[in-house]
Amino acid sequence: MKSVRSTLVLLAVLGVLSVWSLFVGAIDMTPSQLLAGDLHRWEIFLASRLPRLLAILCTGVGMSVAGLMMQQLCSNKFVSPTTGATISSAQFGILLALLFLPNSTLWSRALFAFGAAILGTWVFVWFIQRIRFQDAVMVPLVGVMFGNVIGGVTSYLAYQYEMTQALSTWLVGHFSLVLKGRYEIVWLTVPLVVLAFLFANHFNIVGLGRDFSKNLGVPYNVVLFLGLTIAAMITASVVVVVGSISYIGLIVPNIVTMYKGDKIRGTLVDTALFGAIFVLGCDMIGRAVIHPYELPIELIVGVLGSLIFVGLLFYRLKYGRKSIRLGRAPETGCAAPVAAVEGGEG
Repeated sequence: MKSVRSTLVLLAVLGVLSVWSLFVGAIDMTPSQLLAGDLHRWEIFLASRLPRLLAILCTGVGMSVAGLMMQQLCSNKFVSPTTGATISSAQFGILLALLFLPNSTLWSRALFAFGAAILGTWVFVWFIQRIRFQDAVMVPLVGVMFGNVIGGVTSYLAYQYEMTQALSTWLVGHFSLVLKGRYEIVWLTVPLVVLAFLFANHFNIVGLGRDFSKNLGVPYNVVLFLGLTIAAMITASVVVVVGSISYIGLIVPNIVTMYKGDKIRGTLVDTALFGAIFVLGCDMIGRAVIHPYELPIELIVGVLGSLIFVGLLFYRLKYGRKSIRLGRAPETGCAAPVAAVEGGEG
């Protein structure tokens, strides 16, 4: 009953914020104006406000679920699309599309982003599988360094071929350009999240290691790369439409698992709802701080996310045995340090 209660509370908060956000922006708009049949307000509502809300919800849900999957598959609470080089790889794919297909459509750029994000995530996991780490924090640090290398190559090529300004749209996440007709790619997150829920139990088993998976008859490599592919595609679809948004896939799953546990199927719904609330709240702050102008959501998420991440880091290091076991790496599994079950050994 407590589990259902938290889900209902999150759903209610999300509903209130969603309705509120439809009437926050540079142009004043009220429900009475829409009910009175103001055609100009209805045009703004259908072409900008509603698409923006849908894009925000898909972004929050998708990035949070992608982070949850990567943490479970890699058995490390600090792995996410940001620390796993997935976002940097997607940006590199978009640059390749701009270089080789200057007149490419948004869908063509999305295909390049999908391929690069999947490949970059696979390379990251392949690399960390072959190195034994002594500390859980080392795995995301390697991911950050790998992502910075990809980002450096992306910046160099963009500067070399005078693509810096064209690429800048995808380097900083913002929803100001989300309009009807050029955001629908982000809807791909919905079937991908559903697919993640269907395979949730398999992802839990794979997170316990290769030998454990084989004993239960679960194809370890197939499920591992299926989960990583889903997470990479979710991230790429968001980056193509919105741009880079950090920390969502890192902090949201950590906060939810603190009170819901580590089982994906039990936490996935709350993670999706809380992620949508977090992104929507940050977007509304960005629209209200310097109204009628707005700040990029990457700035708001970066400030709040970094503070929350530091708090989570100290919490995990102080109460690590409840969530992350720091120490020698196991011989199996995606990442070296295996996350203990929430509320485990004290």
